[in-house]
Amino acid sequence: MEFLTNLNKIRQSHLNTFTKKQMNMIFEELKPKVTEIISNSNTSREGKLLKICEILSNTIDYYNWVGFYFANHETQTLYLGPYIGAETNHTLIPFGKGICGQVAVSNANFVVPDVTAQDNYIACSLTVKSEIVVPLFVNGENIGQIDIDSHVLNPFTEADERFLEFVNEEIAKLY
Repeated sequence: MEFLTNLNKIRQSHLNTFTKKQMNMIFEELKPKVTEIISNSNTSREGKLLKICEILSNTIDYYNWVGFYFANHETQTLYLGPYIGAETNHTLIPFGKGICGQVAVSNANFVVPDVTAQDNYIACSLTVKSEIVVPLFVNGENIGQIDIDSHVLNPFTEADERFLEFVNEEIAKLY
């Protein structure tokens, strides 16, 4: 409860414009919550992933769509896993296509400050302005990724990348 009270104070005092220091504080406060979700033995893996999507979407104002895609290496495709946000028709993405498909091939984080500037972007919605995708590795293999869309231009920082890498490291423990 203290976490949400502090978050609301920060939001009110800065009208949803967070400084780098404040975002780092929010990410640090979220880490034990993510770990707690992962370690809950009464929740299925899919349920845990959905809860992580919910907490990220509900806590970070510019995380407007949060979801997971998982790799099928035989068919060279990504399939949609749990997510929170607007419905998407992109339930199956070929490796190499769009931001998510590129991450499946590159095995590297991809931050897109402005989706209109990307040639290989798959438009999900006209409201999406930016995207961040961070691969999920298990035993050195890219098994999927966390994908976040934002309705704000260029909101993602290195702190977002490091936090999402932490989230994926925790999720990797489920596999």
